Amino acid sequence: MNDLSTLSPYSSGNSRLDIEQALLAAGRDLGALRLADLSLVEDFHTMGRIATAALVESAGLTSASRVLDAGSGIGGTARFVADGYGCRVTAVDLTADYCDTSRWLNQLVGLDGSIVVRQGDVTELPFGDAVFDVVFSQHVQMNIADKDALYREAYRVLDGGGRLALWDIAAGEGAPEYPLPWADEAPQSHLATVAELRGAIERAGFTLETWDDLTDQAAQVMRMVAAAPPNPVGLQVFVADFAEKVRHLTAGLSDGSLRAIRGLARKA
Repeated sequence: MNDLSTLSPYSSGNSRLDIEQALLAAGRDLGALRLADLSLVEDFHTMGRIATAALVESAGLTSASRVLDAGSGIGGTARFVADGYGCRVTAVDLTADYCDTSRWLNQLVGLDGSIVVRQGDVTELPFGDAVFDVVFSQHVQMNIADKDALYREAYRVLDGGGRLALWDIAAGEGAPEYPLPWADEAPQSHLATVAELRGAIERAGFTLETWDDLTDQAAQVMRMVAAAPPNPVGLQVFVADFAEKVRHLTAGLSDGSLRAIRGLARKA
């Protein structure tokens, strides 16, 4: 397995140092860090923690749920789930830097005993069949050309009746402007249309239970994010050119060249 290319927007290798410096500069005590201290820096997807909370609520978790956060970034969703529901979570991401940062943050907030972090490819997950009850996938598929492999793997690792909960960006009408949060330039992006995205999920064997286009809501929230002054411990501390990427994402959601989709799919 290879780490992401150095051409990737995820490959700076400095996320832990950048976040640590920002926390200290903001006066946070790393020996007494609370999960709330990370709320604006750990959800690297459209609408941030608002989207995470809504998606997690839709998944019907219990304390016994076996959860996989597939494409976990620095682990915001995994921590939110482990803290809020008391269940064990496995987090997988391809980027070694993000995995290291995730483990460090888990330890700082006292959740390292509830979350296992693995470096891995979401199109070749390092797990057996039918070992999870819920798979979360947030803003992952736009990095992956082979959507069928992505959703076949999610289907394979889910137990019968298991759920795939996704929050994603799809291609709309026209071309968005780059850089965007997941791609510095167009060749790095693998956006599918809404119909193509839905088709790949259904071809994997899933039955869609909900499928909501939340583009208008996402555009409204992102306009507020773009207009607000940056929080001292926000995503801009480790995401290069973050303000420009947010402007382009907001513009794409506003003009319809990007669509925001939330869905819940079930394995038979």
